[in-house]
Amino acid sequence: MPSFPQDLSIRLDQLRAAGLYRQLRPIDSPQAPTVSASGRPLLNFSSNDYLGLANHDHLKKAAAAAIENFGAGAGASRLVCGSLPPHQELESALAQFKGTEAALAFSTGYAAALGTIGALLGPGDIVILDKLSHACLVDAARLSGATLRVFAHNNLADLQKKLAWASQKASSDPENCRLLVVTESVFSMDGDLAPLADIVELKQRFGAWLMIDEAHATGLYGPHRRGLAEALGVSDHIEIQMGTLGKALGASGGYLAGSRLLVDFLINKARSFIFSTAPVPAAAAAATAGVRLVQSPEGAQLLTRLWARVTELRAALDLDFPPLPSAIIPLIVGDESRALDLAAKLADHGFLIPAIRYPTVARGKARLRITLTATHTENQVADLASALTSIPLPKS
Repeated sequence: MPSFPQDLSIRLDQLRAAGLYRQLRPIDSPQAPTVSASGRPLLNFSSNDYLGLANHDHLKKAAAAAIENFGAGAGASRLVCGSLPPHQELESALAQFKGTEAALAFSTGYAAALGTIGALLGPGDIVILDKLSHACLVDAARLSGATLRVFAHNNLADLQKKLAWASQKASSDPENCRLLVVTESVFSMDGDLAPLADIVELKQRFGAWLMIDEAHATGLYGPHRRGLAEALGVSDHIEIQMGTLGKALGASGGYLAGSRLLVDFLINKARSFIFSTAPVPAAAAAATAGVRLVQSPEGAQLLTRLWARVTELRAALDLDFPPLPSAIIPLIVGDESRALDLAAKLADHGFLIPAIRYPTVARGKARLRITLTATHTENQVADLASALTSIPLPKS
């Protein structure tokens, strides 16, 4: 057996040879359309800060006030002595925003997924997952001990087949075999939307529960900007709504929204909640400010601006216009090394659009993932379109 340093060196060399080696990219400025990377300005088209709230004065002031009033850290888990007013205010704001009985905040979206699925399911249960679901949902399903089945991405016929199999399996022990369907609503790497209305119909037909991750939809869809479930009119038929606080809401953390019974159960059984120090008060307060801002007239204006930028770029790149677009536009490259090369060329042109590679996406599906925000200008979008045309890059 090689020594510990030798083994790590060998495995890192293998990653480099496959075009899969990663390095941290220091950013020396706040999140904004233009960021400073190692002292060099780059137009940032890679952030999930869709409404431009990460550096918004309202959120910064809320965070500063929370530090002044409650300190830098929570000191303990929520169940010991770390459940502070900013956490309670955030959960109240989230429940009101999402139109649910209750909500529960977690330190990260990853922790929310692991805690929730691990609390609800165990050996003997069945979880059916969309193939392109986020890694946190995949890991949570695996770690729960439940039987895992994967349905082809957004393929309703395959989902129906998996549900029929699971329903038949559960019929032998209906009291002890739970069925859970899990999907994102807006998929993080492709930007496409789940057919939630059809998924709801299928899960109801087969007596399953449904958990959706609205990470890339919260704040962007529906009359109250609650997410895709609201936009499609199916919120009341979804048992578990998950989301993050670090994308359109501009802060950090994750949440679960649903019934009071669900939240009470998670407080008692979600290990990533029970055994974690509570999120810092500043993060909770900033997230509350983000939730409120998203629902305000300013939030509506920011959203209008975001969709205008999306329309401009899709038109400039001659991409089709789906009925409900997303702020994510993937340009599929395929080969990992080529994706790295194209990202480097874009950086030379002054654009920050990192290559997305395996295991974030499937092997041979490397891409440049473009994201637009409300704080981008029309001229910045035009400059990006010009650069993409001149290199040139493959179309999505």
